Amino acid sequence: MKSIYFEKDDILEIRVSDKPIVREVSQGWHTNISYAADGAIVEIVLLDAKKEGLMPMEFRHAA
Repeated sequence: MKSIYFEKDDILEIRVSDKPIVREVSQGWHTNISYAADGAIVEIVLLDAKKEGLMPMEFRHAA
């Protein structure tokens, strides 16, 4: 997993796979999810991340 925050645009991009994106679906104004051909999530893009209280993020590791 790789995440990038674009501060100027207030966009958080979370990449969970290297598979090619074949479909993108908006889950409302602030969230877009991209999918691979097999239906797996490839990327999640959060618009207005800081404005919506999503930044800074807290990461937790599963035990």
